[in-house]
Amino acid sequence: MSRILVTGAAGFIGFHTALRLLERGDQVVGIDNLNEYYNPQLKRDRLAQLTPHDNFQFTQVGLEDRDGMSRLFTSGTFDTVIHLAAQAGVRYSLTNPHAYVDSNLVGFTNILEMCRHHKVGHLVYASSSSVYGANRSIPFRVEDRVDHPVSLYAATKKANELMAHTYSHLFGLPTTGLRFFTVYGPWGRPDMALWMFTEAILNGRPIDVFNYGRMKRDFTYIDDIVEGVIRVNDRIPLPADPSTVDDHGTAAPYRIYNIGNNQPVELIHMIETLERCIGITAEKRMLPMQPGDVPATYADIDALQRDVGFRPDTSIEVGIEKFVDWFRNYHRIA
Repeated sequence: MSRILVTGAAGFIGFHTALRLLERGDQVVGIDNLNEYYNPQLKRDRLAQLTPHDNFQFTQVGLEDRDGMSRLFTSGTFDTVIHLAAQAGVRYSLTNPHAYVDSNLVGFTNILEMCRHHKVGHLVYASSSSVYGANRSIPFRVEDRVDHPVSLYAATKKANELMAHTYSHLFGLPTTGLRFFTVYGPWGRPDMALWMFTEAILNGRPIDVFNYGRMKRDFTYIDDIVEGVIRVNDRIPLPADPSTVDDHGTAAPYRIYNIGNNQPVELIHMIETLERCIGITAEKRMLPMQPGDVPATYADIDALQRDVGFRPDTSIEVGIEKFVDWFRNYHRIA
């Protein structure tokens, strides 16, 4: 049995990850600041699924609260830390940049420092497919240069990868960053397209379809994301022999992986699938691309399959049906 800290435990991915760890018998300490980026009641409802487990403890604390984080880490030893808390959202970063600096930069520094000084065995942290930014070569490979982010959110996630490498190199802290690709599923976020489309269609409102529906996304079902997170958590990266590392590699105990479905789907196909699952045809407002968005995401997952033996494989048809069933049940919609 391991004792694992899961940050963002009331969030979408954090909740599902904590639940899976508890179900396999681990001790989980969850933290979250329960902020109001979206309705905190959804976060409390997620926590209500975790609190009945004897091996779960929860503390409300913000990542940027250095004293609070220090108290958390001195309260007991963590075998690993799965860091999923962050200020999320590409578009929100255009209007509220300081939230991203506080959580994603200051907060991530606090996580690194705590892991360093308290001898944590492995830090797994959420990066994002957004780091690929203006890259035009697809599928996106972890070896690609990611020097041209198109949103502040993406820039903070790339900064996290650089900061983690520094700590891996200087202090031998094993770190693994995970570039998630368009995660969706039950208990998802209300600011994401699938939730907003579902809510609008069920309430007879039109939906905004950006880039005229021609964007492609590597939609990745939440269960596949969690499977990847836990397999990576259990595989601690080791330092390499410097003589075997080429100019593009590192000898530090540091890894980056994509976790995506490896099957990009056009936005309009996602909407058509959602319409079939709900049984209602949406009224669509076709609009141009929004600032900060990219036309396509597509994950190369060869490294993930090579190192942990896993490829996400849940189809968009299966995943959306499960989401719609959950959405109706959660909102008590017949």
